[in-house]
This record gives sequence, C-alpha cells and structure tokens, in this order.
Amino acid sequence: MITKTASIRHLLATLSDYYELTKPGITFTVVASMMVGFIMGAAGQLNYALMAHAIMGTYLIAAGTAAHNMFMERGLDGLMRRTSKRPLPDSRISPRQGFIFSMSLILAGLFYLLVVVNIVAGLVSLATTVIYLWAYTPLKRISALNVFVGAIPGALPVVGGWAAATGTVFEHGMWILFGIVFCWQIPHVMSIAWVCKKDYEHAGFKMLPRNDKNGIITSIWILLPLLILFPTVYKLYVMDLVGLLYLSGSLIATAIFFWYGIKFAIHRNIPEARALMFSSFAYLPIIWIFIFVDWMIW
Repeated sequence: MITKTASIRHLLATLSDYYELTKPGITFTVVASMMVGFIMGAAGQLNYALMAHAIMGTYLIAAGTAAHNMFMERGLDGLMRRTSKRPLPDSRISPRQGFIFSMSLILAGLFYLLVVVNIVAGLVSLATTVIYLWAYTPLKRISALNVFVGAIPGALPVVGGWAAATGTVFEHGMWILFGIVFCWQIPHVMSIAWVCKKDYEHAGFKMLPRNDKNGIITSIWILLPLLILFPTVYKLYVMDLVGLLYLSGSLIATAIFFWYGIKFAIHRNIPEARALMFSSFAYLPIIWIFIFVDWMIW
C-alpha cells in the first residue's frame, strides 16, 4: 500500500511539474485574450463550437511555447532566485523530456488550428510562437529592445482570436485590441524588470533598468504607452464595438494604471515598481471583463 501511494504521489508530482512548464498564468492570459478577439470579431454572430476549437488549439500552442521557453532558458533560470526551482533547472524534468513535451504541444496546437479552425488563425499563432521563441527570447540576452519585440507576440493572441472568428487580419478593430495589449505590456514588463533587476543582471539579461541607474529612461517608456492607452481604449467605443459600460470602466482602470506609473516616475524605487507591477497584473483582466460584460448586455 505504501509503495502504491508513493507511486501515485510521484505521478502527481510529475504531472504538476509538466503543468508548471506550461506557465499556466501566462497561458490562460493568452487564451483569455484570444477569446476577447474572437468575441469582438464575431460581432454578435458567435459560433460557440468554433470558439471551443480555437480555445483548444490556442491553449496547446501557448502552453507548448511557454514550455519551450523554459527549455531554452533552463540554464539562465537556474541562476535566478525566483526561477531556480522550476522543473528544468531543478532537474525534476530532463532537457530531453522538456523539449519533446514542448514541441509536441506546439505542433499539436498548430495542426489543430490549421485543420479545425482556419489557416489564418494557425498562421497567426505560428507567428506568435516564432517571434516569442526565436526573436524575443534570445534578444533578452542581447538588447533592451527585447521589451518592445516581446510585446508583439504578447499582443498577437487577440489577433489570433479575431482571425479564428473571421478568417482575416485586415479589420481595424482587431488592431485596436492589439494596440491595447501592446501598450499594456511595456509598463508591465518594465515594472517586473525593475523589481527583479538584480536577478536579471545576475542571469545576464539585458533589461532596460540594467543601464538606467536613475530610472529616467525607464520612466519615459512606462509613461508613454500608458498615455497612448487612453485614446486606444477609447477608440473601441468610437468604432461602436463596445458600449458605455466598457468605456467608463476602461478609462477609470487606465487612469489608475497611469497613476501608478506616475508614482514610479516620481520615486523610481522598488516599492513603487512593485505597486505598478501589481496594478499591471490587474489591468488587462479588468479590461477584458468589461468587454465580456459589455458584450453580454450590448
């Protein structure tokens, strides 16, 4: 009985490690963003079966992309305190197992989207994976420009969702959604980089705060996209894609987010960076919730 219990515990621990490889928080954020794009693109003609297929394919390829990122950065993760206990640097999963697992998910998700959803959605997801893994990931060790390059795959899931619903990427509203996520991601990543500055430096990541000791340049790149967020979230309302509930809620949320950005720019310290980081964690889900609720009553 003890041996059987130990085997079950080992199996559950192994499954938990593989699940951790998929970066569940990021993966579910990707899926949520895709769903927003799908709902907005469907314009009231929601195909629930197609959306379910899009969710499945997106989850698989997003989970695989996250896992492969962990595979690629396993050595660097081992140098940072906050990531050293991840399954690969902690040797709970071997590099070979991590590679096979991640690539299997990527290929399965891509095949699913191409065959079951549509080719455009599949190609958008493929572009997201390629830019994230083979542009953003290596650039993190080369240049602080990685923040802006990384914001592209971070914002593409809404495009993938819109493409899944419509089969096209040539509609204005879709790129407004892209702009919201792109602008959100820059202060989000900048705040994390400031909080974890020593960890990133130890691992050799070229994040902007590394060469910005007084925080002036970082502050500018935090405040600029926050300012751009105001007209961007407003544009969805102007295009008659959402109603007043979304407009009022999104503008209030953006104002609060901007306020935390101003506080960081004034003080430029870790406590204010951490406060900005937590406000960024809340911002995008709040915007998506307002879109979902507004869509339900619109």
